[in-house]
Amino acid sequence: MSNEAVQPYQRIVQDYREKILLGRLAAGAKLPSTRELSEEYRVAPGTVQRALSELRAAGLIYSHQGRGSFVRDTKSDTDADPTTRAIKALESQVAELSARLDKIEKGRDG
Repeated sequence: MSNEAVQPYQRIVQDYREKILLGRLAAGAKLPSTRELSEEYRVAPGTVQRALSELRAAGLIYSHQGRGSFVRDTKSDTDADPTTRAIKALESQVAELSARLDKIEKGRDG
């Protein structure tokens, strides 16, 4: 799926999911601030917040009020519980399919 075929928040989710799962961001690493991500991706802060919510729901990050968002130790979580890993993968796929469906539906209405 190309970056043009997804919602802006999904692009952030995909980028950070890849960075985390490929080990480019280690467990405990701090993610850039909402403001920094907004500037980097040229999106509104609300779009960044939606992306961070998706990453939290997928169990890839956790957030501390006033401190920021951090990479969760996914190895220990996913290795210990294959069912949880499968559910998270399905949630991710559903989110991506929903974004694609939204784009298709908007194309019909426009």
